[in-house]
This record gives sequence, C-alpha cells and structure tokens, in this order.
Amino acid sequence: MMSGTSADGIDVALVRISGAPPNISAKFEAHHHVAFPSRVRAAILQIANGGPTTAAEISQLNFLLGEEFARAAMGACKRWRVPLSKIDLIGSHGQTIYHQGTASKFLGDQKVASTLQIGEPSVIAERTGLPTIADFRPMDMAAGGQGAPLVPFVDYLLYRDAKLGRVALNIGGIANVTVIPAGARAEDVFAFDTGPGNMIVDALVEAATHGRARFDRDARIAFGSHTIPRLLERLMREPYLQKRPPKTAGREQFGGDYADALIAWGRKRRAKPADMVRTATVFTSLSIADAFHRFIFPRVRIDELIVAGGGAKNPLMMAQLAATLPRVELVPASAFGIPPEAKEAFAFAVLAYEAYHGRPNNLLSATGARHAAVMGKLVRGARATATAPASNPARAGGSGHERW
Repeated sequence: MMSGTSADGIDVALVRISGAPPNISAKFEAHHHVAFPSRVRAAILQIANGGPTTAAEISQLNFLLGEEFARAAMGACKRWRVPLSKIDLIGSHGQTIYHQGTASKFLGDQKVASTLQIGEPSVIAERTGLPTIADFRPMDMAAGGQGAPLVPFVDYLLYRDAKLGRVALNIGGIANVTVIPAGARAEDVFAFDTGPGNMIVDALVEAATHGRARFDRDARIAFGSHTIPRLLERLMREPYLQKRPPKTAGREQFGGDYADALIAWGRKRRAKPADMVRTATVFTSLSIADAFHRFIFPRVRIDELIVAGGGAKNPLMMAQLAATLPRVELVPASAFGIPPEAKEAFAFAVLAYEAYHGRPNNLLSATGARHAAVMGKLVRGARATATAPASNPARAGGSGHERW
C-alpha cells in the first residue's frame, strides 16, 4: 500500500511473489485506489507543508491514517473477492509528512537527517489480523543513505535488460528516475529525484478552481492556455535542478511555500491562473528532460523510458517529454503488466516480501547508503501465525498451495 507526496489517497496492489533475487517472481494481479476524505487530506498537507501543529495532532493523525490504510486493505480484498485469509503479508509505505535526506544542523552543532512516515502499522495489523511491514526509510538512513529513492531496487529487478538501456520514471508528487544501463549489475544502477512532478501543478489547479479540482485531468486546463516564458525561465533556474545526484526532494523543497510564492508571483503580474498551470506543467517535463541531458546521457545510452505515476496520464507532460527526448522511446509501465498508478504500491509489496525474509532491500547506488540493509519493521497481526509467509523461500514458490 502506498500514499505519495500528492496525498490524494491510498493505492493498494495485489501481488503474487515467489523465489528470491535474482530469480524473484513478482506478478501484478489487481489495483484499488481509495481517496482520502477531504478533511484528512487537508490535515496531511497542513503538516507536510510545515504548517503549525502539535505532537498531539501528529499522534492522532498517525493512528487515524492507520485506520484508513486498514480500511483500504480490507476494502480492496472485498472488491477483488479475495478473502483476507488468502493474504500472507501487507507492506505499507505509509504517508510521508517529513523527509530530510541529508543531515542539517539541529540543536546546535549536531547534524541530523530524518524522515517520518505515518499510518500506524499496529492498527493495520490488528484490524486485518495480518503481518504488516512498514517504516522502510529509516534503516537506510541509519546506514548513511538518504532513505530515498527506494523503488529502484524493484525497478532493477523488473526492467534490467542485456541489450537495452532503460530509465524508469515515476511522476508522482515528485518525479524520480532509476537509470538501468544495458547489462547492468546492481552497482551500475543509479537513481535520484529530478524535482517536482505533479505537486506544483496540483497546488495551482486547486487554487485556480477554488478547490473544486485536485488535478488537471487530461491536461484540459493546460491545453487551453499559454506558457509564461518569463516564469518558465525563472523556474528552470531552480538550484535543485543543478545539484548532482544522489539527491532527493519533497514538500520541503516544492510544497506549499513554493506554490504560494508562485501564486503570489502570478497575482502580482495579473497572470491567468490557467497560464500558471500550463507553465508549471511544462516546467515539470523540462526539469525531467534537463536531468537527462545533465546527469544521464553523459553516462549511459538510453533506449527506453518507462513511465509510471499520475503524470503518465497527463498528455501535455508526455508530449513535452517526447519532444525533448527524441532519441528515447516512451513506454508506459502498463506494457510490463503494471498500471502506472499501481507501480509504487507494487514496489512496496516486493520490498516488504524481501524484508520479511530478512534480505537486504536497499540499492546502495540509489540511496548512497554505506552498506546493504533490511528496511522495514514487522508488526504481527492476530492471525499472523496462521497466515504469514514461510521463512523458507522455496515454500513461497506456491507448489500446490498458492497464496498472495
């Protein structure tokens, strides 16, 4: 289960997994999405954007989101007509409300890096009765990594090819890439956040529609408007774009404050809100292309760009990427059997499976960690003994006894 930086809701993926790397088999079966109630999403964004809060509010929201994730899991199983008793394991990324991947000064001269995902896994395990693995990022950070990106571990398993150089691009709230050279070994893979994905666009859409829309469906607003060259040029000078990988981004860089500054810029110059939306949409695409030309093409020949995330459904973003990366074939993640909107939930199923079996599941070349680590904390539900995956990976192959 996954809720990203857009905080629009919970994606649940049903995945059948067996074996162990490098011969792990992970087959996508189904996807279910549950939107957060508006008041819940507002509370998440208030905290994630650095708004005033209290320890009590964060604690309460942590447990409330645990209930939301549990309901999402049970609702998904009901929709799929798969009994909970057939599920072996739940992997829940939770909801990130703070991520500081690189150490900064805190309480004097002490340097600290930290991350916080909420959506209490104890509540999920108790309500479903299933073993639940959550809180993936802190172990990688404890091992000297940035705690992100984590999906590249799964991208490498899914997309490596002897002859084709590939990049897996996910355009969620933040856009991130996994670069997989032809014939790559794990240590050849590198990954980073390119910058904003849908985050800025969504904020401008909400402002332009006074909250009636959360995103620009089919780029209808953007297609009916004009780019503001002066603003686009200014956005492309964003210092984060020039920072060398490994690097991570989130609401700390491109959240509410950033969007508010853009809105104020537009109002001061009487820019049309729709033109602001289009400009931010183009900026997302060009910032991704800039990362290719600045950090990827000089190192690796790329044949295919595999696109997932909500941005994959934005035709203007896709057209801009195709125009700025003419030598690269754009391929939807669905061509590999995984719907773009389910990709990250799918990935955390695989990460949880590996964690359960005690196998390292971070990619050092992506996060910058000093050593391999087993990411994720296990909480056992009431029926965990009866339903948990066997510790013997051979059993997980499902001979005569298939389980999810």
